[in-house]
Amino acid sequence: MITPIRFFTAWVAAHVKDDRGASLVEYALLVALIAVVCIAAVTTLGKSASSKFTAVGNSLGS
Repeated sequence: MITPIRFFTAWVAAHVKDDRGASLVEYALLVALIAVVCIAAVTTLGKSASSKFTAVGNSLGS
């Protein structure tokens, strides 16, 4: 027969082993990677887009 103390320790041990913290870390790393990719894309495409906008602006102003 199981004693109340053994039941309580088994219940606590089952609830202590939780993977929610690991999932949070994985989501944080995923968001950080997406942010790095977005920053790299904006930096790369921003330079060429800026020159194109300048060219269009100059042709409209003339």
